[in-house]
Amino acid sequence: MKTLRKALSKRTKRELIDILVELAEDDRRILRQFDEQLELEAPPQELVALTRQAIADATSFDERDINRNFNYDHAAYDAVKRNLGRLVGLGQLRTAMELSLELMVKGSQQIEMSDEGLMTDEITDCLQVVLAGLASCDLPADEVVAWCTHMLAGDSVGFVRDEELKSLRRQFER
Repeated sequence: MKTLRKALSKRTKRELIDILVELAEDDRRILRQFDEQLELEAPPQELVALTRQAIADATSFDERDINRNFNYDHAAYDAVKRNLGRLVGLGQLRTAMELSLELMVKGSQQIEMSDEGLMTDEITDCLQVVLAGLASCDLPADEVVAWCTHMLAGDSVGFVRDEELKSLRRQFER
């Protein structure tokens, strides 16, 4: 590390920025670390793309590891939660709903394929961000009811935020 520190200290600020950007382009984990530490701002379309990629990274698993406690990308789940919160905060609730449905389908499949479903809490934390936004939204009731129905149908294990989804659906059916 001393050698690296010495070499970096000889570089200009511009060169260091270029190095960091290049690293982030080559490695999404580094980009997520920068996002977490620097609270990068992105327009909604970019947030959607970043969130889709984070969902794919978070929920991926090797089929050879089915019925085991396999490793998964915790930082990607953190990015999903952070980005869903940003979208809700930007008034992009419908987009957050669409992405959370994607997370439900892929995440519940990951839970189902694992031995103990260790990622369940992270998935439910991500979904809670959208559920909280929906609790006091002004979207048409039939849209929220349909989303809840799709979410429940997309849950291949049958227990990911199911009570909250059923409760929200009943609330909007009234």
